[in-house]
Amino acid sequence: MKKGFRVTGGLALVVTAMLAAGCGGKQEVAEARRPVWVVQPQAVGAGAGLAFPGEVHARQESPLSFRVGGKLVRRAVDAGDRVEQGQVLAELDPADQALQAQAAQAQLAAAEAELARTKGDLDRYARLVDQQLVSRSAYDAQKAAYEAAAGQARAARAQRDVTRNQAGYTELRAPRAGVIASRQAEAGQVVGAGQTVFVMAADGGREVAIDLPEDRIRQFKVGDAARVELWNAPGRQLPGTIREIAAAADAQTRSFAARVALDESAQGEVELGQSARVYLAQAATAGDGLRVPLSALQRGEDGSAAVWVVREGKAVRVPVTAGEFGSESVPVSGDGLEADDWIVAAGGHLLREGEAVAPVDRENVPVAAASAPAAQPKAD
Repeated sequence: MKKGFRVTGGLALVVTAMLAAGCGGKQEVAEARRPVWVVQPQAVGAGAGLAFPGEVHARQESPLSFRVGGKLVRRAVDAGDRVEQGQVLAELDPADQALQAQAAQAQLAAAEAELARTKGDLDRYARLVDQQLVSRSAYDAQKAAYEAAAGQARAARAQRDVTRNQAGYTELRAPRAGVIASRQAEAGQVVGAGQTVFVMAADGGREVAIDLPEDRIRQFKVGDAARVELWNAPGRQLPGTIREIAAAADAQTRSFAARVALDESAQGEVELGQSARVYLAQAATAGDGLRVPLSALQRGEDGSAAVWVVREGKAVRVPVTAGEFGSESVPVSGDGLEADDWIVAAGGHLLREGEAVAPVDRENVPVAAASAPAAQPKAD
């Protein structure tokens, strides 16, 4: 038993010695750098302003409907089809309108026959009254009957013209050239007079419909310049102007509907229904300073504002003074912030002062300029 104990004790000494030797030669593991997305601040006024989502519309969008009711028997176009002025778009069953036209024509014939009869009687009474064979009152009564018959004939003629027009209203024609934006009725459906069958976007101007916030409505006016960026063409901005601002706010959203008209040079570059973003330069916050993304601004426990700047590969907290918040960015000013600094745009709440970071841009490409050491001034 004593021998076994001695062997075990010897092994323990060997293991202890090996651990001591291993610990003595251990090297420190380098701290992993936290990747951060960095951007450079913009000058206030360069790309500043509020951005509003919108949708491309035609300046003239007309709901098309029949002027009479009936059964829709034929639909000649579909949504997205291009139409020319006067082109037949849909037809109603003309049978009822044709019968009404025939009935009106028959009523006109009867009224004209009655007018002819009373005219003959009036002529006879005129001769008899000259011969003093009838009284003047009898002649006046016959004259009144003739005038009444003439009025009935005029009314019947007007009714005949109305029914003829209504017979022509069974064809729905395009009022101008354009594109069918939507279809709201199908063949076989009974539609009423004035019920929308198609919505047509007329050729001509294209504009973007947006909503302006109630608290900033006084910053905008008709004629202000705007820039329109399509969602399918990021980075490319088309010129435009505010053409229209609603006089009253929407009762539910409390925002003001507005239309931004695109310049003629940009009309052919947009399609109806496209999503877009409208930048209004007049909404920029006045004053000197730099503009950073909203996500870059950090608040301390005391409410002070700061941004994280990457310098020589490390995070440095720089205190700033924030201006009026925009929809995507905020103007800031501070003695320690420069225009060529690289600002941490996301994840700043996870950083600590002096932490080593790996700066990357929007495309996840490393930004060497943010990691490079500052240039040393040359000795005299």
